[in-house]
Amino acid sequence: MDYIQFKETHMDYVQSYLNFNSPDSLPLELNIPTETDEYWTSKQRACHSIHEISYRACYKPQLPAYFINKFCGPDSVIYDPFMGRGTTLIEAQLHGYAAIGNDINPLSKVLTTPRLNPPTLIDIKQRLATIELPDGAEIDPDLLVFFHIDTLREIYGWRAYFEREDSDNVDAWLQMVACSRLTGHSPGFFSVFTLPPNLATSVASQRKINEKRNQKPEYRDTKALIYRKSKQLLRQQLPNHYWRDDAVLLTRSADHTPEISSESVDLVVTSPPFLDIVDYEQDNWLRMWFCDIEIEPGRIWQIKSLKDWISRMTDVFVELNRILKPTGRIAFEVGEVRKGSVNLEESVAMAALVARLIPEEVLINEQKFTKTANCWGVDNNEKGTNTNRIVILKKN
Repeated sequence: MDYIQFKETHMDYVQSYLNFNSPDSLPLELNIPTETDEYWTSKQRACHSIHEISYRACYKPQLPAYFINKFCGPDSVIYDPFMGRGTTLIEAQLHGYAAIGNDINPLSKVLTTPRLNPPTLIDIKQRLATIELPDGAEIDPDLLVFFHIDTLREIYGWRAYFEREDSDNVDAWLQMVACSRLTGHSPGFFSVFTLPPNLATSVASQRKINEKRNQKPEYRDTKALIYRKSKQLLRQQLPNHYWRDDAVLLTRSADHTPEISSESVDLVVTSPPFLDIVDYEQDNWLRMWFCDIEIEPGRIWQIKSLKDWISRMTDVFVELNRILKPTGRIAFEVGEVRKGSVNLEESVAMAALVARLIPEEVLINEQKFTKTANCWGVDNNEKGTNTNRIVILKKN
């Protein structure tokens, strides 16, 4: 049976799973070995400082590091089809490996590319000293709920500055840092106190926050804050092998990446959208506005039905099967959703089987109570995604 015929018939197989009466087991006796442990630390800032850019629903760098150490050898190629802030790619280069990344949202490239080829602090300081921010743009008054008028003028100036055609890696770095500093909950951000930086609230919600806290936006020196964050990101020395120019970053749907050659990837480490848990477009609306990114409605996956989620993951796995080397592995991280009523690792295993991949094992990394969970008022193992559940897949 060729791929076209296989794809046309796979939904019948998926439907048989969704129609199965018992929610606690699969319609097939898969008997996938499962182990639970603390495979990597849950401590904050236990990774290289270059990672420290916030992004919604990102995993800790220790996760890809664990699987890189477990599965990679000399000259390995590592790929992330849902790269987000680029955690897997950066960790791959920190270990001396070639990296390929993909994400349907162009914002991922903005956040990832500059950190794969960072400038020096001296270059950053010199560039900031020479920049004269353009002025005179018409300002959206609604944004004044987040920013002081003078700060907002600077933000508009940065937007205009980054439209230059002769920009280089220093400008790309400045855009990445400015984008990451737009809104947050400390004076280190351009905004008044708001939600954590990986989640941009609406204008209406910010008005309520301002009223509740009796606060008004104060002026922030955007150049000073960009330099301050740059110092934080570059405070640790990068290894000599980090500097390479072979990273490939794509902006595509993860189920169709023709730029990646067949049987060319040794390890895939990724985490897909978890059903409708995270609205990546809404959560990043201010960052996307700042970077002048517009996305066709529906392009970023926001999947509500488990059946549809399995179908999309099956298509992704068919593509991953194509690009994976015969000895390669896929570490596919999912989590508990809907208060633990859905363990997506079961659905991953089903989709993988349909795509002719073999679920080798499931690793469940138990998380201790973390600073992030505390910030959201989330009790571990009660709400949200509280464990890393990684399905390890190999080729048939």
